[in-house]
Amino acid sequence: MAGHSKWANIKHRKGAQDKKRGKIFMKLAKDLYVAAKEGGGDPETNPALRQAIDKAKANNVPNENIDRAINKATGNLDGANYEETTYEGYGPAGVAVMVEVLTDNRNRTASEVRHAFNKHNGNLGENGCVSFMFDRKGYIVVNRNEHNINEEELMLEVIEAGADEMETHEESFEIYTDPESFQDVRTALESQGYTLENAEVTFFPQTYSHVEGEEAEQIEKLIDMLEDLEDVQEVYHNQK
Repeated sequence: MAGHSKWANIKHRKGAQDKKRGKIFMKLAKDLYVAAKEGGGDPETNPALRQAIDKAKANNVPNENIDRAINKATGNLDGANYEETTYEGYGPAGVAVMVEVLTDNRNRTASEVRHAFNKHNGNLGENGCVSFMFDRKGYIVVNRNEHNINEEELMLEVIEAGADEMETHEESFEIYTDPESFQDVRTALESQGYTLENAEVTFFPQTYSHVEGEEAEQIEKLIDMLEDLEDVQEVYHNQK
């Protein structure tokens, strides 16, 4: 009986992991679809698609899944039509939350997002109610332990390529750009042989809200529930 119970637990964990992996694949496939739909199926001339492909490969999405998403977007395969939208609101203690979604059914998605906010003592607001609290930036991480990197040389290279700033940490260099310069900085670093641990255009809060105790737990549950929704691509917040 004990052996059976152990095997049941293993199967349950594997099932949960497979389900989570499947959701990640679905979200990345939607990213690929939208990038190819808007800018074409050639990553050489479509930086957004190139970024989506790199992100998919970093998460071990099979090449056939990547190709299928691109082919759907470019009309080579039948598929759903997805649209992007952003929901904004406040979590417990007034924490600002932005939710980027990619959906083929806005009514369903809006209902699910609203339910998540309501369940965890938050409020879904109007467009623009919190987005002014965030800045959209290019973000690149270089592992400083993987190469014998000269910090001053790297800083000069990224500034010359158009970066805004670089932060030095024990294991990495974090580089920030405006969205328009992101691809130029990324290309410059890759051409110099640097390995990029992360490279994306994302949102950063201008200020952070420090929350503790029960409200912090509620915020964590809200973020987890939102991220678990199939149509949600990214969740941004300013909780410290």
